[in-house]
Amino acid sequence: MTDKGYANPDLLWSPTDLLRRLGDPNLRVVDTRPGEDYAAGHISGAIHFDLYGISLNDTSPAPLEAFTWMWGYLLEARGIGMEHTIVFYEDTSGFKAARGFWFLEYFGHQDVHVLDGGLRAWRAAGHPVTQDATPPKRKEFTPGRRPEKLATYREVLDGIGKPDTVILDTRTDDEWNGKWIRAARPGAVPGAIHLEWTNNLDAGGAFKPAAELGAMYQAKGITPDKEIIPYCQGGYRSAHAYLALRLLGYPRLRNYLGSWKEWGDKTDLPIVEPWKTA
Repeated sequence: MTDKGYANPDLLWSPTDLLRRLGDPNLRVVDTRPGEDYAAGHISGAIHFDLYGISLNDTSPAPLEAFTWMWGYLLEARGIGMEHTIVFYEDTSGFKAARGFWFLEYFGHQDVHVLDGGLRAWRAAGHPVTQDATPPKRKEFTPGRRPEKLATYREVLDGIGKPDTVILDTRTDDEWNGKWIRAARPGAVPGAIHLEWTNNLDAGGAFKPAAELGAMYQAKGITPDKEIIPYCQGGYRSAHAYLALRLLGYPRLRNYLGSWKEWGDKTDLPIVEPWKTA
């Protein structure tokens, strides 16, 4: 495992950790990069699943249930079961791998991990890649649900102004400041704290050590005694913050799946315009 002082270090695997386990028949390695990148070279035995764009912009009960059923179907088609050890990766410790990690935790999976530093770190360690690929055999996937891991717009609305809740905006500065508008309305959730997700990573694309990561969050008032609800545009970058805070041992985390695309499009929900109050 990656030794950076985390409370939950096994959530991240180093390239050496993964190399040791590659022969394990219970292991499922999931490459979340675009198909052309996977075809050009991937870790031996990796299953391709570019999960970007599989999004939900309405966290009302019926759409949410349909969406989670679809996710289960897609995992089944890739031969992934609840009994497997799962490792997600992309080029770095990016938000697609983190999104896969969060979704499996939401489904109640107990053995899911991310390759720290991604394929960049794998190659830097001198480990080989291959262009060979074998289609996975379908595997029944029977997930549970951990609703305490997911926030709907109703839970975000309920959390506004509560002293023990932090709503964390992980978008870019331009999104936060209304310069890049990606929904019906620009703005932010009232009371949200802004910390762009890229601050979780070092220059090489791996997660920062616990001391640095923890100090960064605590300096913003994002502390372990509170429930943290991260959001972004579609629940990907917020999943990255979810993973960062899981590494640090934060006990109460909910990824807002619908994120700003849902919130900004629902014109009856409150917003603030940070560029007018800075």
